Amino acid sequence: MMKKLFNTSIGRLRILAILEGISLIVLVFIAVPLKYVWDIPGLSKSLGPIHGALFLLFVFNALRVGVEQQWKFKEITWKILVACFIPFGTFYIDYKILRKIDKE
Repeated sequence: MMKKLFNTSIGRLRILAILEGISLIVLVFIAVPLKYVWDIPGLSKSLGPIHGALFLLFVFNALRVGVEQQWKFKEITWKILVACFIPFGTFYIDYKILRKIDKE
């Protein structure tokens, strides 16, 4: 199963979705409280740019995969792009959209 994720473009997009979501969870629930409650800004300073890079990689790869797979923009691609702007939306689109497409 894991090998299939790395070998397909949709699989790699799913991996990026999960990584982006996990980085947001760590940022929101660990790094930000450390910074503002306990005045320890180190994790948010290092994780913020990593999360930003994962977010941009996800957006660009979603567009690339959409073109490669010839998805109709109004049916699939826009849902993926909108969901990634909603906190933890990447988990939702992985579960509802990408997993089903990857099985086909």
